[in-house]
This record gives sequence, structure tokens and C-alpha cells, in this order.
Amino acid sequence: MSKADNMLSILWLLRSGKRVTAKQLADDLEIHVRTVYRCIDSLCASGAPIIADAGPNGGYRLLGEFVDSPLLFDLEEQKALVHASIFAREAGYPFTDALVRAIDKLKRYTNEEQLEWMNRHDSGLAVIQTPTDSREVEWLKWLEEAAARGESLSMDYAKGRELTPSRRVLDPYGIVHWKGIWYVVGFCRLRQEIRSFRVDRIVRLEIADTRFERPAAFSARDFLLRSLLPGSLDAETLVAVRIQGHEHALNELCKHWLFGHGLIERKQSGEALFKLGELSLKTYVPYFLLPYGRALNILEPRMLIDRMAEVSLEMFKHYEAKQIKTEDKEG
Repeated sequence: MSKADNMLSILWLLRSGKRVTAKQLADDLEIHVRTVYRCIDSLCASGAPIIADAGPNGGYRLLGEFVDSPLLFDLEEQKALVHASIFAREAGYPFTDALVRAIDKLKRYTNEEQLEWMNRHDSGLAVIQTPTDSREVEWLKWLEEAAARGESLSMDYAKGRELTPSRRVLDPYGIVHWKGIWYVVGFCRLRQEIRSFRVDRIVRLEIADTRFERPAAFSARDFLLRSLLPGSLDAETLVAVRIQGHEHALNELCKHWLFGHGLIERKQSGEALFKLGELSLKTYVPYFLLPYGRALNILEPRMLIDRMAEVSLEMFKHYEAKQIKTEDKEG
């Protein structure tokens, strides 16, 4: 048998929960005792919690609940892990190298039928995403690890390409991937408040000499959404929004992150009820709805209907002015 087969067989034998000596393992598997030692060393290096008890009644055993844990993934679980790795890699996940090693290990310790199954599903899924450059990936690693350890970072941050970077100390609470862009959310000691920053605008990072404790139950995701779209998640300002339209258009609308989050009810009559932040209805929501044109009909609230009329009129005036300028040049 191959070394991988021997390692897996040893794990199965140790799952009994009893202490087993190296000689007993060698006899059961019909291999040399030195091979057993090498396999156990490899298993320990891979993270298997194998305990070696010395003495007359000693031997090898598995630690705690690992005995009851599954050693293999079924076909659907394997497919899901392969697909998840594709999404993570294309999104610029900072620990892609470790993820690739994990998937390679999963493929290495499987049979030919399962390997073919995984490879077929691997080639059947693609994700189109703006590539993340190597420097940004490195910053993401620093930020995620600092957030986990509670270590502050000294950061040079530029709001635009032509602006001079500003230096500040940041307590990173977490990284968030939203609409193709990576953000870090944390406490900015320069501004003395929690803020969000685009990772692709970070110029320099260094470990600072301070530590921090992240606030209990803090959500970097919710903070980012509130900072980018104020009022979209505030329960105190939620307004009922009723929209009627073709089934296909409503389906597409409900896939939008904001409307999907605020969906309350879908009716067979072709209506959908949402609860959305009042401020977002005055700012962002009209522009989200504009591309649907007459495929959707807003029933309430009146304030959103009026705002849609204002936005549509602004768009009409904008392109009417451009058309007049073009005709004047041609004339």
C-alpha cells in the first residue's frame, strides 16, 4: 500500500479509542514497524491529535472527540469544497496558497472515481472577478492576522492616486469583501472613531507597539454597509416598500443584496413587500430601480414614487442637454 493508504488505515484502527502499540499496527497492516513510526509522524504533522502513552500499558490513541469525527467527505461535500475554493481564489482570498494545498490534499487522499468527480466539477465552474494584485493580497494577510491577534498596525493610506498618503494607527476589526473590493474596518486612532478603508489604497503597513480588544458582537459587515449606504440597515428608519411587476423582474430585484435583505413577503399577485431604510429611499434606491424601467411599478411609499420622478427627470435633462450640444456642434 502507499503511504497515504497506510496513514488512513492507521487512523481507522485508532478510531476504536483503545491504545494500540506500533507492533500491533504493523502486524494488522502487514508493514514494518518503522513504517508505522513514519506514518504516525506524518499524521501528527498534518494535525491528527495522536497521543503516545509510555509504559507497560502504553500505545497510541486519538485525543478526545476526534475519535467520533468523520475522516472522509462525501461527494457533495467534496464538490462544495472545490467550488468554494474557486470563489475564494477569484475574490482575492489572502490565504489562497493554503487553500490550494488543502484541496490538493483532499484530491490526493481519494480514490480515482472521486478524483474524477471533483475534477469534472472543478472545470464546470468559473468566476469572473477583477484580479487582486500581490501587494493587496499581502496587506489582506497582515490585516486578517492582526485582527485575530489584536495587534494594532501603522498604516499609510491614500484616498486617491494623486493625494499624499496620511499616516495613522489602525486597530483592524475585520476585512470585508463587497462588490469586488476588499475593505478593512477598524478603530482609527487618528480620527478616534471606527472607520472603513479600501485595502487597495493602502500604501504601507507596519506592526505598531499597541494592542486592542475588538468590541463584543461587533460586525464589520454591518458597519461597512451602514457607512457606504447610510440608513439601509437601521431598524428605526425602516419604511414599507410595495413593488408590483413581472415575475422575472421581481426575481432579479430580490437577488440584489439590499432588496434581498429587506424582503418581507412575495405575493402570487406579482407584488413584493420590502422594509428599507428611509435615507436609502431618498438616495440610492431610485438608482437601483431605474434600470428596470416600466417592468416594475412602485405602489408605495409616495416619497419613493416622487423621488423616482425626480431622478428620471434629472436623467432626461442631462441627456437632452448633451443632445443639444451635439446638434449645435454638427450645425
